[in-house]
Amino acid sequence: MEFPDLSILSPEEGFLGLPVEDACSPADAKAVIIPFGLEASVSYGGGTARGPAAMLEASHQVELFDEEFWGECFREYGVATLVDEPVDGSDIPAALNVLAQKTTAVLEAGKFPLVFGGEHSITPGAIRPFLDRYDDLIILHFDAHADLRDGYEGEHYSHAAAIRRVLDHPTVPIVSVGIRNISAEEIPFLEENRHRITLHWGKDRRNWNIEEIVAPLKGRPIYLTFDLDGFDSSLMPATGTPEPGGFFWEEALDIIRAAGNVGTIVGADINELAPIDGFNAPNFLAAKLAYKILNHTFCKIEVSAVT
Repeated sequence: MEFPDLSILSPEEGFLGLPVEDACSPADAKAVIIPFGLEASVSYGGGTARGPAAMLEASHQVELFDEEFWGECFREYGVATLVDEPVDGSDIPAALNVLAQKTTAVLEAGKFPLVFGGEHSITPGAIRPFLDRYDDLIILHFDAHADLRDGYEGEHYSHAAAIRRVLDHPTVPIVSVGIRNISAEEIPFLEENRHRITLHWGKDRRNWNIEEIVAPLKGRPIYLTFDLDGFDSSLMPATGTPEPGGFFWEEALDIIRAAGNVGTIVGADINELAPIDGFNAPNFLAAKLAYKILNHTFCKIEVSAVT
């Protein structure tokens, strides 16, 4: 099944920059990249509107052979990429409706949606069809910020309120990892919703127990939202609010790997990349993260690399 109302990039232009002979048709692809460069409520550094294009360009340099899985994992699932269309940020709720429609179309086609943001305010739109589809959905949230404000600087759907808007749905729980910024105004909501919100603080990362982190995800459908400022700012400076004290590459992958083992990742977004001209490392990190999320969603480890 294809997407009659959505435009699709050629394999060479899309995620991973695949030669035509190595790419599957959109009808056969199990994963679909949805670029959505919303930039409307950034409150420090800007540039997230250019994030999806930078991730797609960098993905053409990602090595297709994944040594963890000992193979070219994309061949097991196939990937299609929607056209990176300009996003009107003048009305965030309207933009989120557009994103929800795109995500719904991908889900209804039986595909896995992976959204490339854009600021973190994309998540309440991207996740909407998942909340309608899965009664027991749980959110796995990587971030430096709790994002539990009930709006920020006059914007109800601010990037600083992304998780609060997700939690407007009264039954969905969330596991947040890497948090090292929370405001006093967010604390009452956190305290009132301890039964739904589990925070793993960045200050405690040396003592994180991965089995404990992923325990609430066991046997459940998981939506993964990854704000790139969750990484330590020395690793990810290309984001609107870079923060010290964050996790590093292997720490993030260990949690994603464990989540995929105990539950089922059904959709994801990667957000808050604000590219720095002439500095490609953060763009490449974000693109490789996307590939690893897909690999841990669809592939199984069968053969260990020879050391």
